[in-house]
Amino acid sequence: MESRQLQILVLCTGNSCRSQMAEGLLRRHLGESYVVTSAGSEPKGVHPFAVSVMREIGLDISLHTSKHLREFLDRDFDYVITVCDNAAARCPTFPGRTRRLHWPFDDPAEATGTEEQVIAEFRRIRDEIEAKVSQWVASLNKH
Repeated sequence: MESRQLQILVLCTGNSCRSQMAEGLLRRHLGESYVVTSAGSEPKGVHPFAVSVMREIGLDISLHTSKHLREFLDRDFDYVITVCDNAAARCPTFPGRTRRLHWPFDDPAEATGTEEQVIAEFRRIRDEIEAKVSQWVASLNKH
């Protein structure tokens, strides 16, 4: 019997920062046995600082695109992960036996201050997402 790749969708409002970073980190940690994508309820384009801080840790998300969640409503996901409260509140019901997870992170796109202060906020959120992804993947491997 051939096993299918498990499907993960990461949702956020803008699909520009948190969900894009989570998508890249999940792909790195999970490898080929999972298909990971991200989307938003109001896609805004991938934020250049998200691309920059991910490149710092060896992940290139420069070819990622912001997608609207409606593109995925008919797909059967194993996990739907919301990374902001707004996405969690608006998350539609997906077919099948989808497991929903909510990992709320601050939105680095709302950071203010100098460019260096804003980039520092992007790094902080990237590192928080990395820690959460690492923890979750380790828990998956225990089962």
